[in-house]
Amino acid sequence: MLDKLKKSNRLKETLFLGALSLFCFSLSIFRLEYAHSKDYLFLVWNLFLAFIPWLFSSIMIINPNLKSKKLVIILLLFSWLLFFPNAPYILTDLFHLNQWDSMPIWFDLILILSFAWTGILFGFMSLWDIEIIIKNRIKPNMIPLISSVLLFIVSFGVYLGRYRRWNSWDIIRKPFGLMEDISDRIANPYEHPKAWGMTFFLGLFLNIMYWSFRLIKKRAE
Repeated sequence: MLDKLKKSNRLKETLFLGALSLFCFSLSIFRLEYAHSKDYLFLVWNLFLAFIPWLFSSIMIINPNLKSKKLVIILLLFSWLLFFPNAPYILTDLFHLNQWDSMPIWFDLILILSFAWTGILFGFMSLWDIEIIIKNRIKPNMIPLISSVLLFIVSFGVYLGRYRRWNSWDIIRKPFGLMEDISDRIANPYEHPKAWGMTFFLGLFLNIMYWSFRLIKKRAE
């Protein structure tokens, strides 16, 4: 009975996130056809990248037999962590607002916020999946703290993507360049105020969202 309920909830979640993604895609197509402009089409790709961490966490959740395969779980967790910053990254696409005037600014605001909200949901849904996966290995009261710290780490990843133009797969393509960039900012923090300023405040904002969602979940329970 419990397994059926979990599968039903996962199906509802998938359908809901799929509907939101389709809505975002429809807004992009409408803009493309109405304005005859490809501005903001990059949001579709960014949303796909935000979907990937949710895909990884879903694979682990719907395949409980994977728990016995430690190497597979470690690989999936590492892949999830690499792509997780892509979920909140879409928030920074608000930087492009009013960059093009092919559509009214109010439409572009709704367009970007729709993509950003859907990306955020993919991210937090996947984070809650990870919390479920690790709850038997870590004290329950430690899990929210780990998630909070993780959101600050993710914010640093968003900075690397937005300002340093690193991608998730660069850990394989250009590992030494990426590590050099990261280590320089850790070793010389005062020389990189933008990096740590954005990491702190974006991390704070993501934590506000995280704890707000937890409060809503508790209220619902």
